[in-house]
Amino acid sequence: MATDPEQARARLSSFGKLGKSSGEIGSAEEEPLIAKGIRPSPENYSVSAAILPFLFPALGGLLYGYDIGSTSCATISIESPTLSGISWYDLSSVEIGLITSGSLYGALIGSILAFNIADILGRRRELILAALLYLVGALVTALAPDFIIMVVGRFVFGIGIGLAMHAAPMYIAETAPTPMRGQLISLKEFFIVLGMVGGYGIGSLLVDLVAGWRYMYGASTPLAVIMGMGMWWLPASPRWLLLCAMKRKGDMQDLRESAISCLCRLRGQSIGDSAPTEVDEILTELSYVGEDKEVSLREVFHGKCLKALIIGAGLVLFQQITGQPSVLYYAASILQSAGFSAASDATRVSILLGLFKLIMTGLAVLVVERLGRRPLLLGGVSGIVISLFLLGSYYLFLDDVPAVAVVALLLYVGCYQLSFGPIGWLMISEVFPLRLRGRGLSVAVLVNFGANALVTFAFSPLKDLLGAGILFYAFGVIAVLSLAFIFFIIPETKGLTLEEIEAKCL
Repeated sequence: MATDPEQARARLSSFGKLGKSSGEIGSAEEEPLIAKGIRPSPENYSVSAAILPFLFPALGGLLYGYDIGSTSCATISIESPTLSGISWYDLSSVEIGLITSGSLYGALIGSILAFNIADILGRRRELILAALLYLVGALVTALAPDFIIMVVGRFVFGIGIGLAMHAAPMYIAETAPTPMRGQLISLKEFFIVLGMVGGYGIGSLLVDLVAGWRYMYGASTPLAVIMGMGMWWLPASPRWLLLCAMKRKGDMQDLRESAISCLCRLRGQSIGDSAPTEVDEILTELSYVGEDKEVSLREVFHGKCLKALIIGAGLVLFQQITGQPSVLYYAASILQSAGFSAASDATRVSILLGLFKLIMTGLAVLVVERLGRRPLLLGGVSGIVISLFLLGSYYLFLDDVPAVAVVALLLYVGCYQLSFGPIGWLMISEVFPLRLRGRGLSVAVLVNFGANALVTFAFSPLKDLLGAGILFYAFGVIAVLSLAFIFFIIPETKGLTLEEIEAKCL
């Protein structure tokens, strides 16, 4: 698409003089278009070309979801005297907890590691490392000769989860065309749910086999290999290359040419000859917002990054402390108390619940770029508030009306998948400034997994102390607070480039 010559000159003058031999960036002589309220040139892209740069990173989410679903069936297989195929099947509740939560502990460590290595490795290489850890963790778990080795395998797999859930949204956000960014990152949540349904389904098929748990965990290895090979083939994020250029970590001209080449591969033939213009626009805007400055640990908690941290970490914190892990992990018991007494019924209902989550997440993917982030969050969380108070009322006053619990559970799951589920990951991938995105997003992911672990482990003792009704009311009150947080704090990022978000929303 042709661009106006005056706009092109404005972009290049704001970019400054490019020293081809020295690789230096000159001082900006004029404010870039973004500072004048002029939108960047429309992006030329091919929808088909955007599929693979989304698909291979999204496999990291699929493997995460598969781990959740398959583990629920694997623990049944491991504890069976006749079907476990091992002599150490008589495990304590603490040991079963370590198998179940080992990947969560690993994910916490992976999030901490990502804080230090994300900007050194880059998004692509971090995802390759995540795929390798997925593969090693799955093989060690599946072939484990004893309990200790199995826990080590679960932990290694979890580190892969932490790295993948950190790098995948960044890579997708930085490489996706702006008009498709919201849909593609929300679709990653769809892959997580798809993995859960797949884990439940494969687990239910293998649970009656001798040593079926080994096959359940081993089944994830082909996907890990495909993810690693796919990320090896994909190009690096052009924005990460330009960040390296801004920080003078290499020759400026070479990095700019590499970014143009990567952008051409990501956009397909439809980008034509506009790739250099798009790269220069991004580089100009990065120079304007100060991306050439070095990052200090202190800066993560100051200025623009602090505001982004409040938005991102606050959103994923509320995502967890409004009861999501409890409703998800204890859905079977909720349904059993509502009349689904047989274990087989609860298992089938878990699969059906997963399919319902898929449908609602798919709906969110379809409407996120039309309605925007804030309307989905406000509408969805309002439904979560109603569902939590209904659940509390069921346990306190309406225990003779099991339909209330079922309706409340479906309402919660549906509204969560329209709001917190996909939009939480979408917002944390969008709001952080580029030079702080790796570290800022690692903090947000750490908060996500940490809050998940806290709520999961605190639910049972709090339920015994307060009763399920009061506890769900407490979750409802927290959901009301999250609604106020969304209304007053969360910005609308629909239709904005990542650089526009940094300039206008932070």
